Amino acid sequence: MSRPHGSRRRLGVEEELLLSDATTGALRPVAGEVLAACQGAGDTGSAASLKHEFFLTQVEVATTPHAEIGEVRSELAGGRARIAEAGAAMGVAPLAVPGPVLALPSTDRHVSPGERYAAVERHYGETAHLSLMCAMHVHVEVADPDEGVAVIDRVRPWVPVLLAMSTNSPFWHGADTGHASWRSRVWNMWPTSGPAEPFGNADGYRARAKDMVARGAALDEGLINLDVRLSHRYPTVEFRVADVCTDLDDAMVIAALARALVVHFAARAGEPPDVWRVDELRVAAWRAARFGLADSLLSPVSRELVPAAEMAQELADLVAEALADVGDAELVRRGVETLAARGTGATRQREAFAAGGGLAEVVADLRERTVGRQRPDDTARSGTPA
Repeated sequence: MSRPHGSRRRLGVEEELLLSDATTGALRPVAGEVLAACQGAGDTGSAASLKHEFFLTQVEVATTPHAEIGEVRSELAGGRARIAEAGAAMGVAPLAVPGPVLALPSTDRHVSPGERYAAVERHYGETAHLSLMCAMHVHVEVADPDEGVAVIDRVRPWVPVLLAMSTNSPFWHGADTGHASWRSRVWNMWPTSGPAEPFGNADGYRARAKDMVARGAALDEGLINLDVRLSHRYPTVEFRVADVCTDLDDAMVIAALARALVVHFAARAGEPPDVWRVDELRVAAWRAARFGLADSLLSPVSRELVPAAEMAQELADLVAEALADVGDAELVRRGVETLAARGTGATRQREAFAAGGGLAEVVADLRERTVGRQRPDDTARSGTPA
């Protein structure tokens, strides 16, 4: 049974962070030691889970579900602070950045221990080895899988706009890629990543997922890496398209819009979805990754190229009622205005580089913004950007 339009659906966020030397900025494969130190610190007041990821040079922060987006922000900030505190004793700092900014030796892989990670490495080969990257995943609860698939089928043309707003990976292994989000381009090497054809209903989704596993494109449901999917663990729709955002204010705008999109399209589950070919959606995603908010995006309304800042506002307007119903309208209004004025994280990184310190300055700025201005109690009550 579908939830009523405007109901206060809970959401949660998972973000992946890199572990870097606090002096040189080089990545350090010390996830095991950092996570052990975090566990040994006892109760810190943050309910976020801290976990291993595929590489030992990264960790994941995962929040619990919340109706108030300010509580999600507070947990992420608390998780970052716990990692920073534990890492400080080892000379390690977390970086909320989607990929290695500095050059990394091709042999420096440091895959985390465990049979699942070993199986992924064996099965996917160099695709796995090249996939040291950090994303942000937003989970939004749904009433049942059929409602979730109804959302997935209808949200497809709007997903590139979320990517454009989150773009934060212009530098990769010591070079400027010319893209705002190079992470999303690397992510598309995986055989199940990207947009998909409409599924129709939960049975259609399960059938396609079963095919992907049976044909070896995915080892299991956890490796079905669609831009938007049904979670295999939780009763949620999971948006997997965004770069990890250095600034939590940016992250919360993406999360609020993802929830609003679920509310908006769940209420329209009985209407036929707009027809978009996958090749059209790939073009839209490429423009988002290439330019972020600095050029034009493909409008889901007119199907023409529209200035990206206008496209971000068009998305906010589409879901205005859903945002207002849960108290996120002001957060998104200010966030969209801020992104239009100062650009995305990719813009900030290039500005740091241009300031004269090169990539070392980029890493220093990322280190400061990951924790230095992300206090756990910032905006936790109001849910509005600081």
